Amino acid sequence: MSYEFEEVDRFVTGTVGEPGERQFFLQVRSANRLISAAIEKSQVLTMAQRLELLVKQVLKEDLSLHSKALTRDDLPLEQPIDSDFVIGAISIAWESEKKRIQIELYAISEIDIQSDLEDEEEEEHAELVFGLSISQAQAFITRTFAVVNAGRLPCPFCAIPIDPRGHLCPRANGYRR
Repeated sequence: MSYEFEEVDRFVTGTVGEPGERQFFLQVRSANRLISAAIEKSQVLTMAQRLELLVKQVLKEDLSLHSKALTRDDLPLEQPIDSDFVIGAISIAWESEKKRIQIELYAISEIDIQSDLEDEEEEEHAELVFGLSISQAQAFITRTFAVVNAGRLPCPFCAIPIDPRGHLCPRANGYRR
């Protein structure tokens, strides 16, 4: 099933679980419709970084788009947190006519996994398509960086996240620190 929203009321990243075992989700709310999608930590971080670059570039080219920033959305994910699909690919584009960022989220499917084995004749369709204003994108970026950084602290020697049960650092030849 595919969803398309012209405007969204809320677009956030959130997690479920303890650091080291967290599941990441994107939630999109438009009026009374809520879509939740599972996403990998690295995907959501890369998405926020790309959005940040796009927003900086757009604001540099068009000074009229500067608007007051939305307050950061620190509310938890909306319940129930049932994943409608798992995000595989993400498309981000600037629509200059509408002065909005267009985001398309594509699901991982069995067809994607088997595409290496057989010729793919079916055209991919986005599971979720929506537009964001510059201020909504900035609020998403701020929250996403905060959520990603709220995980386990990295080891100062090897940069691997430190497990609360102990950390065998490869740079320390396996000695515990």
